[in-house]
Amino acid sequence: MNILVLLKQVPDTTEMQIDKETGTLIRAGVPTITNPDDLAGLEAALRLKDSMGAKVTCITMGPPQAKNMMRELYAMGADEAIVLSDMKFSGADTWATSNTLAALIRTLEFDLIIAGRQAIDGDTAQVGPQTAEKLGLPQITYVDDIIAVKEGKIIVKKALESTYEIVEAPLPCVITTLSTLASPRYMHVKGISHAFERDIKIMTFDDIQIDQSIIGLKGSPTKVKKTFTKEVHKNSDILHLDGKAAARKVFDIMVDFKFIGK
Repeated sequence: MNILVLLKQVPDTTEMQIDKETGTLIRAGVPTITNPDDLAGLEAALRLKDSMGAKVTCITMGPPQAKNMMRELYAMGADEAIVLSDMKFSGADTWATSNTLAALIRTLEFDLIIAGRQAIDGDTAQVGPQTAEKLGLPQITYVDDIIAVKEGKIIVKKALESTYEIVEAPLPCVITTLSTLASPRYMHVKGISHAFERDIKIMTFDDIQIDQSIIGLKGSPTKVKKTFTKEVHKNSDILHLDGKAAARKVFDIMVDFKFIGK
């Protein structure tokens, strides 16, 4: 069984700055981590490897320093690592990113693709579903547990707002995982040592067949037009109201700001 795990290296901070000209995140000098939802997906893949045997290939798109993240994933038990890195990919929104990932995945053998539900630097939850759509694969999002993988299908528990669904899909397919699905295992000493002896495959624009007009910043239909920091005012009105009056006050404010209609 071949499992592909899509991961992203994200900024380890809530105080990100935006490039005012390009509308993209300024990542230089910012410490990075592996996106938490993606680590849960990797752990799910490694558990399948432990229980039924599988080859786990980790894929990321990002700058060359993403290799450091891949070393950690090797130390956790991944079998292969691929970094998509090229200046032509930079500045991509979710649409352009999924175009690029899908182009790479078409060159690989796979039975299951696992992606984290969303990345903490964007919170869009779009890359996994978009990649599935472009590959023409069935998908299950918000997976909180993998119940079984057998007879050419996967059965999972999908989290909804206040309940769960048990969903089945044929393989190959794409699932996106919540961070609650599994706590990632620790790197072990032997794995860390061997991680620096392993090859990390770097792939560029020339290695995948894709139209340059649908990747990178130029191929991204989503544009950040303006960013600003909300002003905080010290002066505010303090009202002492009972429950009914407080509810009425909140309702009136929401009507005034046109969040709801009367």
